[in-house]
Amino acid sequence: MARVERMLSPSIEDMGYALVRVRMTGGKGRPTLQVMAERQDAGEMTVDDCASLSRVISALLDVEEPIPGAYTLEVSSPGIDRPLVRPADFERFAGYEAKLETARPIAGRRRFRGKLLGLAGDRVRLALGGDAADVAEIALAELAEAKLVLTDALIRESLKQRGG
Repeated sequence: MARVERMLSPSIEDMGYALVRVRMTGGKGRPTLQVMAERQDAGEMTVDDCASLSRVISALLDVEEPIPGAYTLEVSSPGIDRPLVRPADFERFAGYEAKLETARPIAGRRRFRGKLLGLAGDRVRLALGGDAADVAEIALAELAEAKLVLTDALIRESLKQRGG
């Protein structure tokens, strides 16, 4: 998917969006290529934004053909409980609750949930409980998945950014 990201990113950025994630899902039958993007101006993504992106992405994929076989293209926004994929995401959303899953067990566990404290070098810092000393530091390279947790605080901030 890195090749597809490199291919799509310049055009998406030229349109005023930032590529959040590219992922292929569904193994059997017809797989789905999921392209997630957000507006560079931090405005709300609309259906029209996704449709515009879909037309451009589809044309690029048709010309370059980086994916063999048939697939379905799905273009979407990251949503409120968005995935955290870039190092900057962990800084941008510090203070909010997140769920992290590692590729392999760390200290006997793969799933972590707590308040994001940002980054320390290449490690995500996560407050795991009420005790300020209970902080996990997980290398970015160890993450299999990371996303924000939908909370009242996150909803309030999202509404505030939209002017609601």
